[in-house]
Amino acid sequence: MRKSTFLLPIVVVLVALGLSSLFIVDEREKALVLQFGRVIDVKEEPGLAFKIPLIQEVVRYDDRILSREVGPLEVTPLDDRRLVVDAFARYRITDVRQFRQAVGAGGIATAETRLDSILRAKTREILGSVSSNDILSSDRAALMLRIRNGAIFEARDLGLEVIDVRLKRTDLPEANLNATFARMRAEREREAADEVARGNEAAQRIRAQADRTVVELVSEARREAEIVRGEADAQRNGIFAEAFGKDPEFFEFYRSLSAYEKALQGGNSSMVMSPDSEFFNYLKSPSGRSE
Repeated sequence: MRKSTFLLPIVVVLVALGLSSLFIVDEREKALVLQFGRVIDVKEEPGLAFKIPLIQEVVRYDDRILSREVGPLEVTPLDDRRLVVDAFARYRITDVRQFRQAVGAGGIATAETRLDSILRAKTREILGSVSSNDILSSDRAALMLRIRNGAIFEARDLGLEVIDVRLKRTDLPEANLNATFARMRAEREREAADEVARGNEAAQRIRAQADRTVVELVSEARREAEIVRGEADAQRNGIFAEAFGKDPEFFEFYRSLSAYEKALQGGNSSMVMSPDSEFFNYLKSPSGRSE
């Protein structure tokens, strides 16, 4: 009874120590075995591993590709047109020993803070060496590659590998938006005014051409009408002359009747003439008196 009383706690302690000496390395992570803060072993292969209980501890790090958002960053390109840039990076821990030595117990949080500083510095350096038009054009893919290549070299000291860097958003600062919109609006209004002026000029030119064409057509029509009328009058006079030449007395009588018709129209008009005027020759009786 006394032996079992002493053996049972010892067995429990031994089992506990045995279990605490075992740990499992997942395929998605890497592990460091530390002894009093110093790296003793690196476990990169998945499976069962051992450590000394109570003396050694295990620190695990993610072996997958991680993402890091870089907050809004204000850059000044060569043309002094300030831009606000948002970016993100993808990275992974390649050397856990160096990573531990570089960031200490801070782990991923400390590493990402230092990675932010690297990305911000490289972004300002690369984007500050080109114009804003280059940043906003299709050349930004080459710029992102330059930022990544520059960050790769400095991130090696942290045991990190920068896989990709992307610019998500490239905008003007809020303080410059209103001025930019006002300038764009003024440019569009100027272009619209130029278009309206050119349209009015073209309309005036077309209207003047149309007025000129109207005048030319009316003048030509009147000229042709006068020619036709003159030819008709000449033809009429020729017919009258030919007809009246055959009987001059009848011509004289016809002319007098036409004059009577025009002179003796109805109304309140009066005409005072001498009774023996030749105008009344064809209104006189055979005795010579006017009837």
